[in-house]
Order: sequence, then structure tokens, then C-alpha cells
Amino acid sequence: MYKDTIFRLLFKDDKKALLDLYNAINHSNYVNPDDLIITTLENAIFMGIKNDLSFIIDTHLNIYEHQSTKCPNMPLRCLFYVSTLYSQLIDQNLLYRSTKIDICEPHFIMFYNGKEEMPEKMTYKLSDLYMNKSENPDLELIVKVYNINKGMNPDLMKSCKKLEEYSLFVAKVREYANSMPMYKAIPKAIDYCIEHDILRDFLIKERKTIIMYSLFEYDQAEHMKDIAEVNRLEGIKEGKKEGINDTTELFSWLKSNGRASDVLTAIDDSDFLSQLFAEYETWKNVNFLFF
Repeated sequence: MYKDTIFRLLFKDDKKALLDLYNAINHSNYVNPDDLIITTLENAIFMGIKNDLSFIIDTHLNIYEHQSTKCPNMPLRCLFYVSTLYSQLIDQNLLYRSTKIDICEPHFIMFYNGKEEMPEKMTYKLSDLYMNKSENPDLELIVKVYNINKGMNPDLMKSCKKLEEYSLFVAKVREYANSMPMYKAIPKAIDYCIEHDILRDFLIKERKTIIMYSLFEYDQAEHMKDIAEVNRLEGIKEGKKEGINDTTELFSWLKSNGRASDVLTAIDDSDFLSQLFAEYETWKNVNFLFF
């Protein structure tokens, strides 16, 4: 999802922003970004899901995950993440010695900004996944969940400007997506936010990257809902929808043929986009004859 990508881009390489986020969550006042040691699992993929952010500050290991949907399985995912992190951070030869190993205390945070209603704050527990849960389970892992949709957790937003502006950006994308397909809503929201000084520098720098990821990553089911809604608004019968209207399908075809640069050009050039649609439709018709 485009939101996950933007969230990672915002905080992954910006220690100052990540420190502000940590301070906002923990009501702390650390001032030196170099106090952070980034430990994000860059190349670790569990069940197709990549770890978003993890870092050490003082003696605490923090694992931050972003979600656009409810995720009661988050504690299990975090269990995989933290065990992998410990295995990377600790010399495993020390495990068999008689002396105690000092380890960082882990903390697990999930930031939620999906469309389904969620309280401002809640928790997910690993024990809630157990088939037969005992009164005092031997293994527990608790994930604190913060709803970061616009209007939620105002104190948290006030303490972390980047998080607040990210929330405003997502809200603006949703507003535009109510009347247009996502491939148009995201660039329009970016332009609006740049004009109104919302994540301005970040969006100027990462504009094409964000749009590129958004076109290839966001949920296909959501995309089809967008297409259906646009067709309805334009008076087009849903039963007549064809592949030519499916922008995600077109861009995937371009990408698979080594033409990702054409995607970037089409983002800002509607005439060129129309040409690509025509080319793609011709290609489909030719291949249909042979297959």
C-alpha cells in the first residue's frame, strides 16, 4: 500500500523525525538523533511482509509497524521480528555460557490508518491468538496500537509534526479518491500538500517515487472499487468495463517490459497516458489472436 511506503520513507532515513516520533509516543525528551541505532530488517521478509522500522535507543529495542488494515496477527509478526533482531544483535556463542546476557527490552507499536473504525488506542496480544488460552500464559507479547487517522490522537499529532502532516496527506488522498481513480488522486493530493506546506520538502523530493510505488503496491480490490465508482459517476455501465480502463494493469505491463520510465512520464502527461492505453489495447488484441 502507498501509505506503508510513504510512512517508511518519512522515518526510515530521517533520525530526527524518528526521534520526534519516539518522544511523542513515550513522552520523553531525547534531543540527539545519533542516540538512535537503526536496526530495521531491510532484507527480512516474513509471509510476504517486510519489517517497517526498528531501532534501539538507550536500552530499549523499538519495533514500529504501519498498517492500513486491522491486524490481530501483529503480535505473531512482531515475535518473528524481535527473535530475528535478537539473533542478529547477540553473539549466539554466548547463549551457552553460564553468565547472563544483557538484552534490550523490546517495545512494539502499530500505527493504523485504515478505513475501518478503530479506537484511538488499543492493544493486540499474542495470547489472544492461542487456541486454548491459559489464565497466565508463559509467553506474551503486547502490541500497542495507535489510530493515526486525521482527528485521532491529537496530543500525539501535536508532539510529532511529521506524523500529523502524514495524516493530513492521507486524508487528502482519500478525499480526492472519492471522485477519481487513485492514480489521479495521489498526484493531486501531493500537489495540494506541497502548495499548503504539508510535507512540502519530502513530497517535492519523493514525488515520483511515491506515485510509482502507489501504482504498483496498493490493493487491487481497492483499485477495482475506484474504477467502478468512476465509471458510475461518468455514466458508464459497470458491465462494459474493459482492461483499457485498468490503469494498474497497463502500468504493470509497462513495468514488466522494462518501460517503468514511461509510467513516470504518463503520470504528468494525460495525452501520453492515452497513447499508452491505445498501445496496450493493440498489444492485447494482437496477442489474443495468437493465444
